Amino acid sequence: MAGSKFAYVRNFELPDPLLPEAFMVLRIDGHAFHRLSEEHNFVKPNDERALQLMDHAARDVMNEFKDIILAFGESDEYSFLFRRSASLYNRREAKILTTITSLFTSSYVFNWSKYLSDTPLKYCPSFDGRIVLYPTATVVRDYLSWRQADTHINNLYNTVFWALVLKGGQTTTEAHATLRGTVSSQKHEMLYSRFGINYNELPARFRKGSVLVREEVSDTTEARSGPETDKAAASDPGEPVPTSGKKAQKKKPRVRTTVELYHCDIIGDEFWDCRQNLLADS
Repeated sequence: MAGSKFAYVRNFELPDPLLPEAFMVLRIDGHAFHRLSEEHNFVKPNDERALQLMDHAARDVMNEFKDIILAFGESDEYSFLFRRSASLYNRREAKILTTITSLFTSSYVFNWSKYLSDTPLKYCPSFDGRIVLYPTATVVRDYLSWRQADTHINNLYNTVFWALVLKGGQTTTEAHATLRGTVSSQKHEMLYSRFGINYNELPARFRKGSVLVREEVSDTTEARSGPETDKAAASDPGEPVPTSGKKAQKKKPRVRTTVELYHCDIIGDEFWDCRQNLLADS
């Protein structure tokens, strides 16, 4: 682009590179989603349609940005973990943060009618975002464990709270008062003795959140090179491929990835032991 006398204003722009060799986690949070859920009559304590919509938006982000290796979602938030060596946008914080937050938001709005078809969107939902750097795989695991523990704590409280309101006839003020000072075991007992609900039998999506992970899938493709094989590929697929007396080339394994959704424990070691490549940066 040609310069002009006004180009000096670019000198006021500050560089904002993120430190290299650190894991990036970008967490997106819904803005004023308490109001959104009330205005659109979300099912209490969990609206599976709304959670599926969040998963869809997160998957769209992961399909667009291959440096994201894992995402964890609960309620109105999603955390995206980038591989340590990610060089997306030269690690410019503002560029990464705004692009991914806007993509997530637009996907959420664009796909709303697929999941809440009987609930017209009354106004524009919005999300905020932040990027935090973590130095080691251990700290990354602790971060994700924190978010999943938060999922359980919040969901247990909300499950009992809404049982007291919707089934027990209490007002919201009374329900908060009933639960004030209670510990986990008391909430479990209250759910079971008063409402016959075994918390551990509720859907894992609600208790453990959503885990989107980039899984490696082995594929076999035949190595092709040179004009002869190019011509053969363009010919009728029913015709034999000429080899000109050369030995047929061996098939080479090709690794591709796919984004899979789970509702499973990520605090223990089993999930990570099966996917040691996730945090072993390459």
